[in-house]
Formats: sequence, structure tokens, C-alpha cells
Amino acid sequence: MNKKIKQVKYLLPAVEIDMGGFPVKQALPTQKIQQFDPFLLLHHAHSTYHDDRPAKSQGIGPHPHRGFSPVTFVIEGEVHHRDSFGNNQIAKKGEVQWMHAGAGIVHSERPSEALAKRNGKQEIIQLWINSPASKKMIPPQYYYIQEENMTTFLSGDGKIKNKLIAGEYQGEKGKIIPQSDLLVIWGEGQQDGTQQLTIPENYSTMLYIVKGNVLIKGYGLIEKEHLAIFDKDGDNIEMSFKADSQFILLSGKPIDEKVTQSGPYVMNTQTEILEAMRDYQMGKMGILIEE
Repeated sequence: MNKKIKQVKYLLPAVEIDMGGFPVKQALPTQKIQQFDPFLLLHHAHSTYHDDRPAKSQGIGPHPHRGFSPVTFVIEGEVHHRDSFGNNQIAKKGEVQWMHAGAGIVHSERPSEALAKRNGKQEIIQLWINSPASKKMIPPQYYYIQEENMTTFLSGDGKIKNKLIAGEYQGEKGKIIPQSDLLVIWGEGQQDGTQQLTIPENYSTMLYIVKGNVLIKGYGLIEKEHLAIFDKDGDNIEMSFKADSQFILLSGKPIDEKVTQSGPYVMNTQTEILEAMRDYQMGKMGILIEE
């Protein structure tokens, strides 16, 4: 059966924005593309933390979510996650924290105490993935995957290591159990590495270049901190690394439901958004006291 190359439809640069005093680079949403169902947001953040105050007073403080999955890829440094359901976890370089907010959760994202003490740098990618209406109000779920426990596979030339975060690929399964059909691959490799990745047809597919630059067959060179959005047609992406590079491939079956978003809540109707605000104020999403 012949493979058909997927074509790049849009190339979106990650543009710096101010997120409540916290500078991040945002590749999605843009004025042109508000969402790419089921993907809602992609942020790339670089931060430096300091030893002049406690780590728990730095980073992002407690805030609520409902109705979607915020996912954090730790590129450098360490992220200390705490939430109102008792999860308390430090994720290090190469690791992933995946939280399905469900009916509601309060969490914080701080540097680790060790990172702050060494005046260390942190680099993360944060992704927001929508959940279908049937999963928006289920109890929250939190996943943490250590690098040594990830499902991995190599390119044919052995130069690219791929971490299968969610979904199935070549008979292997990622450790995350997502709320909808997804394929998420986090890859890193050497200059001159090449590979073909097979993608389910009609999935929404995008590729973010974290570091380096990658040549995509049928399109050309994509530099770091750019997001390529592909046409739905085709089932094959062929890439070659022109430098040591790192990428995140995000592919998912569209949920195809109305989306209403207000800040940290992603629901289907405005009434549900108002209910989320009320429930948070009433403490129904729990309370986070950072020890």
C-alpha cells in the first residue's frame, strides 16, 4: 500500500506574549488559527530561577482547570507539580507530566528547590488538549512518566530516538491513557538522522521543532520554535535532521464538538463555564496548600 506524504498547510512561529507577567512563546492559538481540534494551545517557556527566595514563591502559583488536559514536557531543568488531589511530584529533563483536569483541579507549577538554589534554568513546552464532552466532568487524573519508563523506538538509521508518550505506534503503546484518540511522539536525534512516521489518516497533525531544524519532505526546512500544521490528507511524514534537533509530534482524532473557553476552563457551553467559575469559588475543585 503506497504511503501518501502529508503536506504542511501552515507554518506558525512561536511569538512571545505576556501571560500575567510570565513571558512565554506561543505557537497556538494565533489570530489565524484559534485551535486545531483537539489541540488548544502550545506554549514554549524559558525561565531562570534564583536562590533569593523559596522555590514555592516562584513559578506559577495555584490556579484551577476544568474540561481539558494540560501537558508539560520538561526540556531543561525541573518542574514541581502540586495539586488539590494530593499529587506532589518533581519532573526532570526529558520527563512528562500529563494532567486531565476533568471536573476540576487546582495545581501549581514551581521550580524545584534544588533548581532555585543553583539559580538554574528551566525550559518547558506546555500543551492544552481538549477533552470530549463525555470526559469533561469525570474525576481528575494525573500521570507522571520518568524517562526510563517511557516507550521508545529508534529511526531506521539509529540516529533519532522517539519517545511514544500517548497512543499506539508499530504495535507499541504509550504510557499515557488519553481522553480521546491521540498519537504523541517526542523525538530527539543527531544531524543527518532521517525517518518516516506513519500517521492515522484524517487526524489533526502538527509538528513543533523544539531545537535545531528539520527538513520535511514535500515542504522544506522548519527551524526551531516553529509549529507546522499539516493537511488532514496523507498518512506519512518524512523528516531529516539538518542539525542535532528535537521535536514534538502531536496528532489526534478531531473531537468535532463546540468549544467554549474562558481562561483555565474549556467546556462546550457558556453556562458550563459559569458553573466552573462558581464551583471553583465554592471550593469544589479542592484547595491547594503548598507545603
